[in-house]
Amino acid sequence: MSSNGLNQRLIRWSIEEIRHGTLWPISLALVLIIASIFSLAALADRMEQVMVKQGKAALMADTVYVSANPIPQALVSAVRQQERLQSAQMTRFATMAFSDEAMQLITVKAVDSAFPLLGSLQLQGAQGAQFEVNPGELWLDERIVSQLGVETGQSITLGDADLVVTGVIAAEPGLSFNPFQQMPAAYIHVSDLAATNAIQPGSRVQYRYYLLGDDNALAEAKALVELTPSDEWRDQDAASRSSEIFERTNQYLSLSVAIVILMAATTLVLTCHNYVLSRQQTIAMLKSIGASRRWIARWLLIQLGLLFVIASVVGVVIGMGLEVALRIPIKGLLPDPLPSYGVTPLILSLTSAILIAIPALGIPLSRLLSISAANAMQASATVSVSRRRYLLILVPFVPLIVAYYNNLMVWIVLGAIAALFVVLALVGTLSGRALRHLPLGTHFILAVSRINRSGLGTALQLGALSLSLMLLAIIWLVRTDLLADWQRTLPVDAPNVFSVNIADYELERYLQTLDEQGLARSPAFPLIRGRLSEINGRSINEISLSDDGRHDIDRELNLTWRDILPSYNVELEGQWGKPHSVSVEQSIAEDLGVTLGDELTFVISGQAYSANVISIRQVEWREMKPNFYFIFSPDVLAALPSSYFVSFRAEDTQQDVLNQLARQHPTVSMLDTRVMGAKIQSLVEQLVASITILAILGVVAGVLLIFTLLRLSLSQRQQELRLYRALGASRKRIRATIWAEFGILAVIAAFLAILAAEIAVGGIMVFGFDLTASLHPMLWIALPLIALTTLMLVVASVIKQLLVPINNSFG
Repeated sequence: MSSNGLNQRLIRWSIEEIRHGTLWPISLALVLIIASIFSLAALADRMEQVMVKQGKAALMADTVYVSANPIPQALVSAVRQQERLQSAQMTRFATMAFSDEAMQLITVKAVDSAFPLLGSLQLQGAQGAQFEVNPGELWLDERIVSQLGVETGQSITLGDADLVVTGVIAAEPGLSFNPFQQMPAAYIHVSDLAATNAIQPGSRVQYRYYLLGDDNALAEAKALVELTPSDEWRDQDAASRSSEIFERTNQYLSLSVAIVILMAATTLVLTCHNYVLSRQQTIAMLKSIGASRRWIARWLLIQLGLLFVIASVVGVVIGMGLEVALRIPIKGLLPDPLPSYGVTPLILSLTSAILIAIPALGIPLSRLLSISAANAMQASATVSVSRRRYLLILVPFVPLIVAYYNNLMVWIVLGAIAALFVVLALVGTLSGRALRHLPLGTHFILAVSRINRSGLGTALQLGALSLSLMLLAIIWLVRTDLLADWQRTLPVDAPNVFSVNIADYELERYLQTLDEQGLARSPAFPLIRGRLSEINGRSINEISLSDDGRHDIDRELNLTWRDILPSYNVELEGQWGKPHSVSVEQSIAEDLGVTLGDELTFVISGQAYSANVISIRQVEWREMKPNFYFIFSPDVLAALPSSYFVSFRAEDTQQDVLNQLARQHPTVSMLDTRVMGAKIQSLVEQLVASITILAILGVVAGVLLIFTLLRLSLSQRQQELRLYRALGASRKRIRATIWAEFGILAVIAAFLAILAAEIAVGGIMVFGFDLTASLHPMLWIALPLIALTTLMLVVASVIKQLLVPINNSFG
């Protein structure tokens, strides 16, 4: 027979083998691997674009030079000569604005016409909308318009300049939640700054120079400036809360895809092992009639090649659909139009599937090729196989190390799998033996006897089943804990309005108005600004600090004092209440290396003030309540002049109350964060929907693995059950024993998996996400139900086949 004819016959035979149904679980596992990697790789690429876009939009540029001194002319000149860079300027300062009826402390932002480089500045005037500030224009926050009682076309006084109101600010780029840095803003053009004469020696002013361009050009620009303590370069803000959410979403993507691949690969190994067991006699008979090892290898490779082609097509199609489903909930966050994700997800998914399939299929199939012709007559004949085949495990393992070497969560899970498999198998076996001492019915006694009689097999089954359930639980629990954390990003009842610069003489009346209007408010905190100068008598400049610690103290801080610490702060160390003392927030204490008993010295208005650390506090900044790095005892700072700060919650229906407060207290700066809060809440809701779809994918993979484990385990009982039937056991007795045996295995595995999952998820949340671990009571109900439900489906699908004689067939 010609080579082409032989190949055609082998292909037809392979197709029949696939149609027979033995190989479909292998194809399904490959489809799951390809679809998961394809969809998650494409989505991760787009999520990365969202993170970069969001961070730069908040920064309004690729990088920003911020200084208390005017922008160096050398930097400005060099940037103007550099074609690869775009630039914009802002001079920011606080001043009083006066109208004929009122006055108001405001933030003036003097910008050029190129501002902003990224993000959107939306201005609304009599001539319609515009997106940049031109010379001679004055744009006001709507709150300033209300507080000063002015309209478009009327004039107000800023410093020495009388400027005509051009319109209102509809939306600003780069807003933050920091109430200490946000007052109602006014935009003017930098060319009009000199006319205000508002910046004098000693004035609190900040100069910003925004740059947009390629990395090399930005690096060259940065090299032109020698930074002083008053200067800094600000790059993309990776520490913002919303960026943190995106980062954790990407971490969850990595964790989920690793677990899904692991479960699908395990399913692949198990199904291939079962295929090998079912085809041992077929291969032996082929060899007995003269088939060569090479011919059989070609036949098997044709089958696998056809399977891989089918799985690749189906997997990529499903992956594309899954990627669409995953990004539907976050459509509003993604760039528009969406850039193509190219061929990277396709190459990555197919390559990964091949790398995983090489050991998963290669190891058991090499055993099948080593079957001798003697097995046709004696199934138990020895199979001689080289141990070098196990080196195939390195094929996917080495790329795994390269891909996830810096992803702590993935290694926590893999480490837990490696350590827990032995533990779960051992504990499961001991649990089975302990059942012998319980008063059980006949069916359960037979089931327990069967479990204990096959010690190694039972241990492996329990270990594999427990790990499968654990991985399924991990995907869902990490999702649940992340959502709980994200939903605390901005609690439903969080304060959304902040009032700063409340003078001592108007404090009582201001708080009384809030209370009369039924606005839930925080206590009022005195505010004063100061800079940390010494720790235990050593200058802060002489102390080696982390980058975070240095950033925390290289600026003036907001300080306050209290007789009693805020009720929403948790005191971790020490006890508050002594004079001449200070309480320090936990994170800054760690950054600065400060402990109880240390003496801190602050410079306030040119004078030094010292206090001893007697308390370390934990602060939940996301609650949007007044919080501080340092809180002093009243005897340290109370004699200094200060203003007050209070936060409260206002609903949309209470806008008139806010306007009334602004008119009655024109010097109080009020920051309304309701719009920003709604944006963050929307962000959280969209990401919640997206990772829920991802978690469901993980659950499907987990259930498929559990189904495969139970089905294979039951299939291995065929020979034993046939012997029971030959000895006269009734179908009813055998059926009841099967239900009892696998019910016991499922329950033991479920509870072992719960314990393992709680430990693993706790480690992931603490070390991977830097969050607090918690227990999950519902898991103790849900996981056993999942195990038992899957068991019922498996037993119902195969029990009839198990209770009839087995007819071996060739091919």
